[in-house]
Amino acid sequence: MNQNICLITGATSGIGKAAALGLAKKNYRLILVGRNGTKAARVCEEVKQKSRNGNVGYDVCDLSVLRDARGLAARIKKDHPRIDVLINNAGARFLQHELTEEGIEMTLATNHLGHFVLTLSLIDTLKRSERARIINVSSGAHEAATGVIENVLSAKDYDGRKQYSNSKLANVQFTYTLAGMLKNTKITVNAVDPGGVATNFARNNGLAYWLKHRLYYLMKRQLLTPAEGAETIVYLASSDDVEGISGTFFKDMKEKKSSDMSHDRALQDKLWALSSGLSGIDL
Repeated sequence: MNQNICLITGATSGIGKAAALGLAKKNYRLILVGRNGTKAARVCEEVKQKSRNGNVGYDVCDLSVLRDARGLAARIKKDHPRIDVLINNAGARFLQHELTEEGIEMTLATNHLGHFVLTLSLIDTLKRSERARIINVSSGAHEAATGVIENVLSAKDYDGRKQYSNSKLANVQFTYTLAGMLKNTKITVNAVDPGGVATNFARNNGLAYWLKHRLYYLMKRQLLTPAEGAETIVYLASSDDVEGISGTFFKDMKEKKSSDMSHDRALQDKLWALSSGLSGIDL
């Protein structure tokens, strides 16, 4: 019960898995969230063995389905006295237009709205911690955003690259708005750019696109290992250096100015109204 309890979404591969291992080695009690139960169980055992930390469990949830996000939050609240760290890491890039079973555009649902629902549903559980931390994993791609991510319902209006950039902007905008709302609590909220990481990210768009994506970064010599990409996430989750710091964007374990658009209060309010309206939840 003295261990810090950390929930990580998208924890079965890439930087989420690397962050889980890093925090397990620091004796955190972990809840790993993934979409595939078999894979989640396997990663859970791997993290236990490599970290020698037996307090690693998992839950299965598809965050693109808001019903599932609510169900995950309900199970967490039932089974855990508090949450000390929430790492909203799950994300994907969809080049082709898709809608979820609830009729929401897939990028919006996966990269932002599921975490919006999960986070707001867990606020009371986070408040039970002595110093709770929320970490939203964004990307440098947010700098290419054109505005608030929209619920694009028509395939002819869909631009996968733009929608992805806007979703990463949404991660930062959500961070700033929520940090302001929680300024009188013990909960801090920060966003992070992990950098370009050599993972299977974007593999869902086909092998040719994935290889092209990796080759681009390899030629620029910018690809990091998952462990390197997870360093700032682990730092924000565990370091005393960031105690009390909230509403900030980090890269390479340092504060960094995010895009001008991310600080636009009117756009932040527009995103919150869109998110609340689609999800039926507010703070």
